[in-house]
Amino acid sequence: MGALRLPSLSTIFTSSSSTRFSSRSSSVFRRSSRLPHLIRPLNSANFSAQSTVQKAATNEVGSSGQKSKNQDRVITPRSQDFNAWYLDVIANAELADYGPVRGTMVIRPYGYAIWEAIQDYLNVKFKETGHSNMYFPQFIPYSFIEKEASHVEGFSPELAVVTIGGGKELEEKLVVRPTSETIVNHMFTQWIHSYRDLPLMVNQWANVTRWEMRTKPFVRTLEFLWQEGHTAHATPEEAEKEALQMIDVYTKFAYEQTAIPVIAGRKSKVETFAGASRTYTIEAMMGDKKALQAGTSHNLGQNFSRAFDTQFMDENGERQHVWQTSWAVSTRFVGGIIMTHGDDAGLMLPPKIAPIQVVIVPIWKKDDEKTGVLEAAFTVKDILKSAGIRINLDDSDQRTPGWKFNFWEMKGVPLRIEIGPRDVSNGSVVISRRDIPGKQGKVFGISMEPSSLVAYVKDKLDEIQSSLLNRASTFRDSNIVDVGSYEELKDAINQGKWARGSWSASDKDELKVKEETGATLRCFPFEQPKDRQKTCFMTGNPAEEVALFAKSY
Repeated sequence: MGALRLPSLSTIFTSSSSTRFSSRSSSVFRRSSRLPHLIRPLNSANFSAQSTVQKAATNEVGSSGQKSKNQDRVITPRSQDFNAWYLDVIANAELADYGPVRGTMVIRPYGYAIWEAIQDYLNVKFKETGHSNMYFPQFIPYSFIEKEASHVEGFSPELAVVTIGGGKELEEKLVVRPTSETIVNHMFTQWIHSYRDLPLMVNQWANVTRWEMRTKPFVRTLEFLWQEGHTAHATPEEAEKEALQMIDVYTKFAYEQTAIPVIAGRKSKVETFAGASRTYTIEAMMGDKKALQAGTSHNLGQNFSRAFDTQFMDENGERQHVWQTSWAVSTRFVGGIIMTHGDDAGLMLPPKIAPIQVVIVPIWKKDDEKTGVLEAAFTVKDILKSAGIRINLDDSDQRTPGWKFNFWEMKGVPLRIEIGPRDVSNGSVVISRRDIPGKQGKVFGISMEPSSLVAYVKDKLDEIQSSLLNRASTFRDSNIVDVGSYEELKDAINQGKWARGSWSASDKDELKVKEETGATLRCFPFEQPKDRQKTCFMTGNPAEEVALFAKSY
């Protein structure tokens, strides 16, 4: 089979739609020309990626020896080029590939399994808090978008619009769902009549389309997956309580499941969601110190209910407009996990979110050793699987154990169990931790006795989960600088850090900070420092809150 060298992920995820953005995008997202691009199979029917394992096998077995067998799995060091490192991890860990439309991505099974783990946890929490899943159509009449002025103003640059259907020009243009507040309100108006119909609390797992100019896989793409909750309430207090409750759900999820120490808080007026009264956010620090908005919860007030005339009859027989919320997390959380925990060896997954928590690599040199080693490996697999541990046995004999070690480390599997002939004789195994490289993370002589093995593995998985959270928290805290003047903020941002300081300045001042430093006001944290200045570092006026500023994705 011939081979075709196609552009790397970084090239595909750079827009050429606008000359205004093209030069900036290419400089930020282009791979170094010195790095090996992925080799794609020649296939004019589609652009899907061939497995990196298959490609490595082709190089190892079918080539004339001109290529190193691991060339396709080279990962750029994080310290050298963080963006190239990120794209290398996505490609080589087989998380996603690019679609035929520029800026879109195909989420591969391993990447989708991480998204499923996110879904599994949040689905339970949504239902525990009284929400039901449902689904709204993908196409929205253009007139719906125009009903809420600030909403259309906020989303108009990103809208994908359908004008032809079935070969005929449509009477009314349709918008491909960028978010669902408008169509939700259209339906809520038909379903809500009395206070007895409230609260109405639903969620949907869906795709959305936003025509982004600068894209980055998982973090910002033309189409992405998310959940979006929508609720309607009889009072403003109920809506505010709901919005805060859901940002708390997201915060606990980030800490407890993904080991990402997010900072929860309120967005500034400038950064508030288009059409919302207040927006709450969880902000995460990535490995390059940029901020990632990992989830949001919006108190919509009555903005949409007034635009769509969504009313109910209250207990006094009076007509009232409902009070609403919406809240969402998306597949950008997968990108956040990669950029928070990954290292130069590849992906590093927190055990609670990892599709595979333990991989078993059997080791033998002679054919007469193989049967005993594999029998022991399958026994260990059954023991751990019965204990509810997500486990994989790599018993393929086309690869060396060393190749497998590197491959599963790159995939971010938290624990690796090695079983060789000597281990079989001793009734023990060797266990290596992904978060502690080399000999320091390897322990010999762990008993195969079921209760001992299960207890040890579960304990180590818990240790890894805690270790990743502590490591990320230490990194975050060491890169937040308290500032008392605008000059100090500029110095902090120039160093790539987050700046924290008292703030009561105007929207114009906030936009000035963004224009001059590239940093945005990420949030006013819920947890305010006890010892802080009482005056705004920008204006010298009294300030009641501390704000966080950072460059962001």
